[in-house]
Amino acid sequence: MSSLLAAALLLVGALGLVLVFVLSRWAARERSHYRRLLLITTVLTFILVVVGAYVRLSDAGLGCPDWPGCYGQPQVPQALPEGHAAVSAGGFDAAKGWKEMGHRYLASFVGLLIASIAIAALIGRRRLRSSPRIAWVLVAVVIAQAALGRWTVTLLLKPAIVTLHLVGGMTTLGLLTWLTLRAFAQGAARSAGRTPVRTVPWRLLAMIALVLVAVQIILGGWVSSNYAALACPDLPLCRGDWMPTMHFAQAFEIVRELGRAGDGQLLSLEALTAIHWTHRIWAIVVFLYCLGFGFKLARTPRMAEYGWGLIALACVQVSLGVANVLLSLPLAVAAAHNAGAAALLVWVIVINFEACASAQDGEA
Repeated sequence: MSSLLAAALLLVGALGLVLVFVLSRWAARERSHYRRLLLITTVLTFILVVVGAYVRLSDAGLGCPDWPGCYGQPQVPQALPEGHAAVSAGGFDAAKGWKEMGHRYLASFVGLLIASIAIAALIGRRRLRSSPRIAWVLVAVVIAQAALGRWTVTLLLKPAIVTLHLVGGMTTLGLLTWLTLRAFAQGAARSAGRTPVRTVPWRLLAMIALVLVAVQIILGGWVSSNYAALACPDLPLCRGDWMPTMHFAQAFEIVRELGRAGDGQLLSLEALTAIHWTHRIWAIVVFLYCLGFGFKLARTPRMAEYGWGLIALACVQVSLGVANVLLSLPLAVAAAHNAGAAALLVWVIVINFEACASAQDGEA
């Protein structure tokens, strides 16, 4: 590590500690401050997830081949010295470097905000009337995310690491969403006109929706990290067949290099097809469930907006997935598809939160 990078890290670390101290004290003072900090952090995390997808899809994940700096510097260098290995190999691209570093800067800032939330929840737990447990789980997830971000670069985009990094980002977004909903619900009077639903296990149905969406996000991450998005270039068939030739064992080998099978051979087209086809079939399962569950919610008093929102998001997400195939994966549509997955996850978590609240009202 160069002395310039070490000095920059020390300075940023010191400023980060000051920011965490100030924000945590401010947020612990009033519940309105805590809610505001949660909401801002949740929105920024959503943006971070989309930016991360954009960086990956624009093939900029190795725009900076080292971590935490970029070619040993705290920012992307304007140029590298003649004879540098990256220059000789034609691998230096400042634009890709800035995409990757921009993502790291934003991730670092979000991490500091989450640390502030956790400390505020701890020191202000009586005033905020909130358990800090979920907030500290978030801190653990963020630390794991930082490690995964480093390994994503140093292990040269191994599919398992890249997929786990995506899952970690979505987990962070989900936990922040739940914390934000809980913070805004505390102290707010539940509507006396709420109609509790006793005949349908809403919490179970909402949890099933969450599990289905989570599995689909993992499968989508596996498609993206293996560059299998265009393995089936046609619709509704896949390579001209309803059941194309596929190699599932090779497709879902977890520990392997990018583009390679576990034995070191090039990943076969049949394996890529299996990855894509599995994601596509599961998308149909998730879509049909979201439609059915959404229509059930739409017919329930005071839950209709959640049902119609679920139906709308599911339709938009399927449309973006179809557009990715028909238009050969344009960057804007692919990034929008990742944003749609994040939005669908957030909405399903909102429904789970409301289902829990509705069940509590029914038991009251």
